[in-house]
Amino acid sequence: MSGARKKKGIFDYFLSGVETLGNKIPDPMVLFLGLSIVTILLSYVLSLAGYSGINPATGEAVTVYNLLSVEGLLKMITSAVSNFTGLPALGMVLVCMMGVGVCDKSGLFSVGLRNVVQSSKGSDIKIISVFLFACVMADMAGGTGFVIMPPLGAIIFMAMGRHPIAGMLGAYASVSGAFASNLLVTSQDVVNLSYTELAAKMVDADIALSPAINWYFSAASVVVLTLVTTIITVKVVEPRLGNYTGSVATEKVEAVTKQDKKAIKRALLAAGIFLILVAAGTIPSNGILRDPATGSPIASAAPLMKGLPFLIALLFFIPGVTFGLASGNFKGMKDVSAALGKSMADMGSYIALIFVSAQFLNYFSWSNIGIVVAIKAAEALQASGFPIPVVLILFATVCALINLVIGGASTKWAILAPIFVPMFMFLGYHPALVQITYRIGDAITNPICPTFAYFGMLLALAQRYDKETGLGTLMSNMLPYSLAFYGFMIVQLLLWFFFKIPFGPGGPVCY
Repeated sequence: MSGARKKKGIFDYFLSGVETLGNKIPDPMVLFLGLSIVTILLSYVLSLAGYSGINPATGEAVTVYNLLSVEGLLKMITSAVSNFTGLPALGMVLVCMMGVGVCDKSGLFSVGLRNVVQSSKGSDIKIISVFLFACVMADMAGGTGFVIMPPLGAIIFMAMGRHPIAGMLGAYASVSGAFASNLLVTSQDVVNLSYTELAAKMVDADIALSPAINWYFSAASVVVLTLVTTIITVKVVEPRLGNYTGSVATEKVEAVTKQDKKAIKRALLAAGIFLILVAAGTIPSNGILRDPATGSPIASAAPLMKGLPFLIALLFFIPGVTFGLASGNFKGMKDVSAALGKSMADMGSYIALIFVSAQFLNYFSWSNIGIVVAIKAAEALQASGFPIPVVLILFATVCALINLVIGGASTKWAILAPIFVPMFMFLGYHPALVQITYRIGDAITNPICPTFAYFGMLLALAQRYDKETGLGTLMSNMLPYSLAFYGFMIVQLLLWFFFKIPFGPGGPVCY
């Protein structure tokens, strides 16, 4: 458990209050069960009241679906298993964790990171900054970044003699807050663009937009996000957690041996060969990992993107096995099989949590409650009559709040784009402005979204290091990240707006 925490002013007292209240929230499994019941009852009440909205994408009315109807009850009963097995996060997490788990059990993480720490000569801030930068970039791997980076953060911080939970929280905040930040054009850019362009054609049927229309802004915000996350982790979160006094911290950190260093080199060589093979299937214009229809490697239908979780698993599995055999930690493939089994056993509590949370997420989706609320909020914001900079801030804020109840990024944007893209175009502003504002709002509350599929995994991981960690502990320590992301990214947005800086190729401020 953690040692005494240092209080620093009113803000820390506020966060401590959030933690105290948050820890009174029931166990996550009980919480999701309660949310499921509330959703079912609320769907009954709102359906009787005729609560509805007009979907701007289709022009059709969206009404609340009564889950207590005979049809609704049968749907909940017959879909329980498919709700669980059909949750994308489940398969992605388990597949990735097989690779990550073997890599961890082989000792590669521990030895490799100890080697980095020992060779850095105590340059903690440099290591933390580089790691958090990697976390921001890991968002391009989709959900796999949530699986890989928090455990790595815990190991890195622990190797430096710092609090492991601070490392995992910083990693999770970086990955989850990076939905509007990357040095590359990602599959998310492509998905967002599809809805943006469709909405823009309502005003200009001949308009053609590129997935890179937000690239300049996204690339610049990588620096902002990395710096902000580093500062919040080191100056706010870690002091609140205090000194780590768990059993893992008392273990002796052994020096890296010559055999370990030789094994690391072989593991890196194996990883390099694997990456060359992936590149060979991606870089050529006729590469087998590209989308056969468009030739794009980052399209959602591209084998590279569809197979990314498995490729990530192999990226860890191959060097992990190589290191384990070369170092002697694995005596043979029997030990590799045992490591795979242990990795899956460690995920038991997460699997149980996912079953319950999957039911809630599907009930909430079926009920249409979130969609109707999103439509009503968007209509109210559209009718506000405020100046454009104020509307941008309000729009980002509304998107941030909606993100707490509707997790799917494409779902929200499919609803909001047909309202706000045409509205801003009629006012003389380019769709790139609207899209990046939405993406900022969609990103900043991700770190504190308790219904996010990976939040339960984060809690289970934190409890490995401190069994007293509760939902409130996570919420109170993630809140500073969301507040800081909100402030700095809104400021960046306004600077881009006032100085008319293009958001990306073919993405000016004005239309």
